[in-house]
Amino acid sequence: MTAISIILILILVLLFQVMFTYNRLVRLRNAFKNAFAQIDVQLKRRYDLIPNLVETAKGYLAHERQTLEAVIAARNQAVSAAGKASSNPADAQAVAGLVGAEGVLTGALGKMFALAEAYPDLKANQTMQQLMEELTSTENKVAFARQAYNDAVMSYNTSCEIFPNNIISGMFGFSQAALFEVQKEQEKVAPKVSFS
Repeated sequence: MTAISIILILILVLLFQVMFTYNRLVRLRNAFKNAFAQIDVQLKRRYDLIPNLVETAKGYLAHERQTLEAVIAARNQAVSAAGKASSNPADAQAVAGLVGAEGVLTGALGKMFALAEAYPDLKANQTMQQLMEELTSTENKVAFARQAYNDAVMSYNTSCEIFPNNIISGMFGFSQAALFEVQKEQEKVAPKVSFS
């Protein structure tokens, strides 16, 4: 073998390595974007349930208007943040904004649920019970979807960081993705409400 053929073989091997790594990073990026889409579906379901929940509670919690308005405002903020994050799940700031908005929403819902506990008529309301059941189920689905997303992000980020992938990821602009992490201890558990 001549020196030229050895150099050509090395160049071909290097090109195949770059192509293989690039394609792997694209597959992993698409996997975490798909996983985020599953979170997005569940969050939209959650956001759709909240106005019905507030509307049902309004008649019973009329003098707690501030709390109900805080829930709606937090929901609207979360919807906006979810829209930004779903348009580009690779944007770490957008995902962080969604995590923050979800924390505010969870806190506002917690306050509303605490107030609802003090109203026996509201606790006995069939519509309220059904909405609470659906919300709890959706919260569980969000948690599972968040775990799948975080697993996909971890695989992608690890693949971007290991050598020699880190060189190729840097060359082609593959940036780190943000985990969807719960910030506060109280947010790690789905809101618990008992209407029994």
